[in-house]
Amino acid sequence: MTQATPLRLFNSLTRAMQPFESVHPGEARVYSCGPTVYNYQHIGNMRAYVFADTLGRTLRFKGYLLRHVINITDVGHLTSDADAGDDKMEKAAASQGKSAWDIAAFYTAEFKRDLKWLNVSDPAQWTVATDYVPQMIEAAKAIADTHCYELPSGLYFDVSTVADYGRLARAATEEGEGRIEQVEGKRHGADFAIWRRTPPGETRQMEWDSPWGRGAPGWHLECSVMSRAELGLPFDIHTGGIDHREIHHPNEIAQNQAIQGFDAHHGHLDCAQNSGARIWMHNNFLIDRGGKMSKSSGEFLRLQLLVDRGYHPLAYRLLCLQAHYRSELEFSWDNLAAALTRLKRMLMAVGPLRGVDAADAVTHPRLAPLLARFDEALSDDLNTPAALIVVEEAIAMKKVPAEEKRALIERMDAVFGLDLLTLDRTALRLRPTAATIAEADIDAALAQRKEARAAKDFATSDSIRDSLIASGVEVMDGDPLGWEWKLEHGT
Repeated sequence: MTQATPLRLFNSLTRAMQPFESVHPGEARVYSCGPTVYNYQHIGNMRAYVFADTLGRTLRFKGYLLRHVINITDVGHLTSDADAGDDKMEKAAASQGKSAWDIAAFYTAEFKRDLKWLNVSDPAQWTVATDYVPQMIEAAKAIADTHCYELPSGLYFDVSTVADYGRLARAATEEGEGRIEQVEGKRHGADFAIWRRTPPGETRQMEWDSPWGRGAPGWHLECSVMSRAELGLPFDIHTGGIDHREIHHPNEIAQNQAIQGFDAHHGHLDCAQNSGARIWMHNNFLIDRGGKMSKSSGEFLRLQLLVDRGYHPLAYRLLCLQAHYRSELEFSWDNLAAALTRLKRMLMAVGPLRGVDAADAVTHPRLAPLLARFDEALSDDLNTPAALIVVEEAIAMKKVPAEEKRALIERMDAVFGLDLLTLDRTALRLRPTAATIAEADIDAALAQRKEARAAKDFATSDSIRDSLIASGVEVMDGDPLGWEWKLEHGT
């Protein structure tokens, strides 16, 4: 590997830090739970992909060839996240008067647009659940006799047939996962659907024939099948939001144990060794005190709203990077504005490096230690807050070779994805999309005001300023960042 400090990551399954040792030498295989595409994603959802992208970029920085897979769930996810309620896709299709396929295509495109806005790298492979239904049926057939049983509503997985079920979630009750709702006839409260049979007299838009009747796969089965198909078992890392740690991922692990042939009679082959992934990683919640982080309210915070208010999406990316991925992160407009200001300062400071060719190596005695410290921070379970401080130290470093300094910033920014050396500073001006005044008119007015002030014509200068204020433009006299103006929300 290219960096000296060994990478250590926190494994949610063992609740401990462990060295990263890839299953396939020199290659890192990562699977990230993608969205159910029945609605837009809120910014809390998007934190998971900034985290997964930072992990992938760190693995590349460490010299690994990355194979990253993100799935798209377009069938099988019920409104309760368990075994009760309506299929989210079918419900969205009915409410919007569209087909489930059209709903999936639209919201998949919106999700991918948000990823591009946030500078999240494309995965090596997108997996779409409906493309893998034949493989899901075959996987269910392979484990049905040993691990499953049938009910009128479908095929269910018996969690007592695998060792150490619920270890990931640290389930505290005898029933295991307390949030899984009861279905009549289930042997255990934690048992979950592998295949959901279409009720008699009903027809779903998305349904397939199977040995257990016409219906659709269970949500949990999808990820087990797709990760195995594209990455093999075992693979290196499975990521997702902390909400998946309670139901979805424990059920994935149970299925992976079953698929690999390990059951409750082989207790020494526990789920830590046969969970599918060697390391399970979960980002914590984004907290919004205003209560608009849940889609159930009908109104929720989307990345589009941040853009509409004039915030560049990379300000939100930086906000995420300022907190450790395992820590809760509070969202507020003030916190976002502070992140935007921090990004502006970084962008301004690296400006002189934009016309400089990067050196092939960083060897200067004042710069090389910064690269080592940056590596150490990332190697400590992706300690991005500490690594960001090192980036700012590097940006502020004086009297060092510009070519090496540029090379250093490039290598660091390749991990953070903030486009420090390419982003146009004017893109960071706070300009709500509803604003009616054109930027060219603002710049022209400010140029006239500058001339008036130089001529000590303060009456004209004040008149221009007052006119801009009336149009919603805040003139930022003496702004040390040189941004000169911003537009207020709602103008």
